[in-house]
Amino acid sequence: MTHAAQVDTSAVPGKDTQENSRPPVSRAMIGVGFLLVVLSYMVNAMDRQVFPPLLPDIRQEYGFSLEQGGLLATNFTLGMALAGLPAGYLLDRFRRKTVLLASIVIYSLGTMATPLATGFTDMTLYRVVSGFGEGMQSAAIFAAMGAFFVQRRGLAFGVIGMGYSVGVFIAPLIGVGLVSTHGTWHSPFYLFGTAGLVIAAASLFLLKAGLTEHSVEKAVSTGTYSHMPASAYNRNTIALAVHSVISGVAVYGFLGLYPTYLITSLHYSAEHAALAMSLLGFGGMAAVFGGWLGDRVNQRNLLILSLLAVSAISVCIYETQAGVGVQCVFAFLMGVFGLGFIYPNTNSVMQRAVRPSQIGRASGLFVTSYYGPAAFSGLLFASLVDSFGWDRAGLLQVTLLPLAGVVALLFVRPIRFNNAVR
Repeated sequence: MTHAAQVDTSAVPGKDTQENSRPPVSRAMIGVGFLLVVLSYMVNAMDRQVFPPLLPDIRQEYGFSLEQGGLLATNFTLGMALAGLPAGYLLDRFRRKTVLLASIVIYSLGTMATPLATGFTDMTLYRVVSGFGEGMQSAAIFAAMGAFFVQRRGLAFGVIGMGYSVGVFIAPLIGVGLVSTHGTWHSPFYLFGTAGLVIAAASLFLLKAGLTEHSVEKAVSTGTYSHMPASAYNRNTIALAVHSVISGVAVYGFLGLYPTYLITSLHYSAEHAALAMSLLGFGGMAAVFGGWLGDRVNQRNLLILSLLAVSAISVCIYETQAGVGVQCVFAFLMGVFGLGFIYPNTNSVMQRAVRPSQIGRASGLFVTSYYGPAAFSGLLFASLVDSFGWDRAGLLQVTLLPLAGVVALLFVRPIRFNNAVR
């Protein structure tokens, strides 16, 4: 991957002088810093995805209804949405490393507080706090790495996405394993929260500002952006935000209640449901290929094909009543397209739809649009299940809804991107 060469000084007065006096970052420290970024995002994913496979145990202990459980499974994304736009504002004005470290501490403490909940209200609060930190971290990571790896942004996001998918893969296995060992669902939350704090402490010393504070604007200073809208909120970003909303509702509605569907409707054991969930994360490791491909083809068309694939796979999942082996294949494919292709390419193309100085706001817009409505996707899905059953609910939210995202993408004009060949 190639990277940018200077630090963004347009937002914070005096940073130009700071950058000129800062020693260059060695390749080894770039590698160490990028590894810490990927590991922190992996723990982010573990904090998010350990909840759904443990939801049946949590519902039994607290007596939550399916609607309450569905809301808890996805309402952390409300915190992410609330963090998105403020984080984008801060990232264009303050050091990204500072925002990144603070965010890791916030979501780790929120995760560790979850088992301390006494009921639905305070558990909701802890989940939203955790999501707020995760939203800040997502915006900070993708703004920083999008600026550093400016020419290979999609590939870099794909590698980070692979780290997320590793977290999705191992969280259910570790979570269910710890429950079996300790007899309580509390221990995975303490373990993953502690892991986040350890990574934050290591990043304080090993994550160099030379990696996080680069300016994409200076890296591509020979380019011209007269063909692009002056505002960060333009036709392309609005259409992409609509697609992002739809994708978040479809994907997170699926993720939040998929283990519950397997256990309650298909009568899988908790271990088999965790296996299917893990294979979904394993499929998400295709984010490296999906991001790499996004750097080389028309990203709008790639996203359209990915949404169509999600719709087709959803039909297979909810209509075939497949056995464990076949269901795991479907889960893997959903991970490939839902996590491996849609997520990194939506994120990177949002940054390509704005001028280089606006990538912080683009990153914040992505986080808000993707995760905001997704906060209620589990509640929506659970309500549809109560009204129509699992198969019809899957048809409405995970099969038909992505087709609306396809329509939104038809309004995107790639010729107005900042990497368009003129």
